[in-house]
Amino acid sequence: MAADRGDSPIDPNKIAYVYMQVADHIAARIASGELRPGARLPGERDLGSEYGVAYLTARRAIRELRERGLVVTLPAKGTFVAYPAEPDSSADNEGGQ
Repeated sequence: MAADRGDSPIDPNKIAYVYMQVADHIAARIASGELRPGARLPGERDLGSEYGVAYLTARRAIRELRERGLVVTLPAKGTFVAYPAEPDSSADNEGGQ
């Protein structure tokens, strides 16, 4: 992922929390389609190694992504890219009646 390109997207001098930089980078990869719904993310320690951050920083980034609704974590299974929410078709029909 990030380490494969040889350049880390994390800038320790940037005025932003490092975990937010990691979360934003992963969110951008999801939005671009690089990470598709159902794709499994690396474990927290592996993610930390990839981004050059502590595993607890990676853990906080994953929590941020969960709060945004972009990933789902299943205990003992891993963290996966969430499927987009289905539009509520019943709300569309209420306005036209």
